Amino acid sequence: MVDTATSDHIRDIISFVEASPTSYHAAAELARRLDGAGFQKLDETESWSSVEGRCYVVRDGAVIAWVTPEKVTDKVGVRIVGSHTDSPSFKLKPNATVTNQGWQQVGMEVYGGGLLNSWLDRDLGLSGRLVTKDGQVHLVSTGPILRISQLAPHLDRTVNDDLTLDRQRHLMPILSVGRPDLDVEDLLCAEAGIKRSDLAFHDVFAHLTQSPAVIGPYGEFLASQRMDNLSSVHSSMAAFVDVTPTDDVALMACFDHEEVGSSTRSGACGPFLEDVLVRIAEGLGMTGAAYRAMIARSSCVSSDAGHGVHPNYVEKFDPANHPLLNEGPLLKINANQRYATDGVGGALWKRACATAGVPTQEFVSNNSVPCGSTIGPLTATRLGMLTVDVGVPLMSMHSTRELAGVNDLEYITAALAAYWQGA
Repeated sequence: MVDTATSDHIRDIISFVEASPTSYHAAAELARRLDGAGFQKLDETESWSSVEGRCYVVRDGAVIAWVTPEKVTDKVGVRIVGSHTDSPSFKLKPNATVTNQGWQQVGMEVYGGGLLNSWLDRDLGLSGRLVTKDGQVHLVSTGPILRISQLAPHLDRTVNDDLTLDRQRHLMPILSVGRPDLDVEDLLCAEAGIKRSDLAFHDVFAHLTQSPAVIGPYGEFLASQRMDNLSSVHSSMAAFVDVTPTDDVALMACFDHEEVGSSTRSGACGPFLEDVLVRIAEGLGMTGAAYRAMIARSSCVSSDAGHGVHPNYVEKFDPANHPLLNEGPLLKINANQRYATDGVGGALWKRACATAGVPTQEFVSNNSVPCGSTIGPLTATRLGMLTVDVGVPLMSMHSTRELAGVNDLEYITAALAAYWQGA
């Protein structure tokens, strides 16, 4: 039953989303929370004198944290929850500011597979990292300074029947008008408190400035940007800070660049997780064959948002599986292994949900509708460990304003906590 009062958990995810307009900000917010929970930050460019206790490491927009057993045995494994910190957006191009017909506009490149029409007529800011010539990174985030304006229907009578958006011409945001000397990089440097002459390069993205909101007659929904996949990042973080040591290593991996294929140094296809696992194993005395055996005893819950059934497009969903918001997180299944779930992984997830006392639902695609994918198959392929794909159901995935069920966000947190505690 949905509680009409907004819970502390939902208020906290709203705070987390607002602090995390980009993957870099999400990593910084995760680090802040881990510091507050007593985790030790390690530098991956240095040797680690100890990996025991509660530790974490940051690589760009990705974070890996872990809790080791109080006593390590030769049966130790690793229980991993994986998610991703990025979302579809627009990335600022170099030499971005141009003047067109008296308007100042900003050149941006489409990042990921977003629902592009959802970005139209929105109040947008710019966020990301500025890197100065000395290699220092400065996070930056502006208020609403951009807008991608639609053409009025008076000038295109077919717009409501056939909206076609050219990614170069139609998705170029307006910055200002009548200010030909204005430059967006000047604005960003001023916001970050650095000299423009010191700027070497940037990784800056558009973000929605509208705050998340609890909506519905009973407060049953959360309307928010970046639910794919901050819903999983926040839920895993909320569960992880309360994890107590078990016989296995508990590990949280929040990767970057999932929306563009994960083939980066901080993505799930990259070496980040394996690098950390090797260093943890070495620190615990598990090398060579002992390390391979530890991996074989390990498992990964790939937590990424999925699809709730849409009442206006029922034909797009499997006829027998119609997951609803607030009825529990999804167990995501695909015969062609676009999701990594198999029978053993499915049983693992069902045990975690049963231990936590929360419901779960199955999602499988309509055979005529291509299935998306996640970091799950990538992790299973790279490391060879048991992996299962799960996540909360959403409406309007990849929109600037996705919709989640408030109960599901709490359910998945409880299930992840049960998994880490040995369910």
